[in-house]
Amino acid sequence: MVGVLALAVSSCSNKEHHPSAEAIIDRAAMPVLEEHDVVTLISDSGVTRYRIIAERWLIYDKSTPPCWDFPFGIKLEQFDENLHVEASLRADRAHYDQEAQIWRLWGHVRAMNNRGDKFYTEELFWNRETERIYSDSAIAIRQNETLIRGIGFDANQTMTQYTIRQTNGIIPVKE
Repeated sequence: MVGVLALAVSSCSNKEHHPSAEAIIDRAAMPVLEEHDVVTLISDSGVTRYRIIAERWLIYDKSTPPCWDFPFGIKLEQFDENLHVEASLRADRAHYDQEAQIWRLWGHVRAMNNRGDKFYTEELFWNRETERIYSDSAIAIRQNETLIRGIGFDANQTMTQYTIRQTNGIIPVKE
């Protein structure tokens, strides 16, 4: 019995056990900040204007280029002076390239401008520098009873002036 116990102890002592993690080799692949269940309010001159909601927000400061990643989606709401939502945007995934100042949103992208027009697409880009929103993906825009479809679009950043390429749609006409 003692011989079996000694054999068991010696066999356990031969195993190397290191509880510490391996050193991180690629610092660019590791976020400098990882936030969960984010709800951020942004104000302008003391008035709350925007709310950002995200399940996870990763900031990569050492990647090339530095970027933000929202792997589980993002929701943005714009408020009027009475804190009513006047415009919104949501997507299943979002990525922000800090150098180029370009947002990429993809996966069930849904937007509503301050006129109530609703936009549906699978991918869109927002260039903060040029203040333009664009995509080469299929898009559908609902304006009350009007439905406009196309492949690709270009818009101002409030999505109130836009051009749709390869258009088709249903436009009700009064007799």
